[in-house]
Amino acid sequence: MFERFTKDARSAVVDAQLVARAAHSDQIDSRHLLVALAECDGPARTALTDGGIDVAELVTRARTNIEAGDALDPAALAAVGIDLDEVTRRTEETFGAGALTRAGRILRGRRKHVPFTADAKKSLELALREAIRLGSKEIHGGHLLLGLTRAESPARSILSDGGADVERVRHFAEGTSEAA
Repeated sequence: MFERFTKDARSAVVDAQLVARAAHSDQIDSRHLLVALAECDGPARTALTDGGIDVAELVTRARTNIEAGDALDPAALAAVGIDLDEVTRRTEETFGAGALTRAGRILRGRRKHVPFTADAKKSLELALREAIRLGSKEIHGGHLLLGLTRAESPARSILSDGGADVERVRHFAEGTSEAA
């Protein structure tokens, strides 16, 4: 499938990995792809802008969401009998403030390849379907944006939670994809 990606679409996939590494994420999900598409000139960024999105604000919100989403989940740990506050207190008492955060970043920083989550893979598959639906032989950044917004995903949630009219963005993405 990647042989059908245009230069801007390939760049977005590579840049999503850079976004994930910068955020110390264990995996690339659709939010990382959305940030990569929004930060690069191309059909997806054009569709976002034409759709009334403040791209800088979108990127800031998405990056904040990525950072928050990668934190340990206290409720999930409590469900199995682990008090995260107590673990953090004892760890910091022994190793200093921020020890758990530093350790996680060191371990994640050693990985060479950051894998894609199921939702990111599904978004890429949907991008291919969108390209086929629009009669394109190549997959452009606009198709990637269509894939991210076609089904429920963290990227679609970032857009809709920020007040974006996702269907309007999709309309502009279809137009840029056909023109690309």
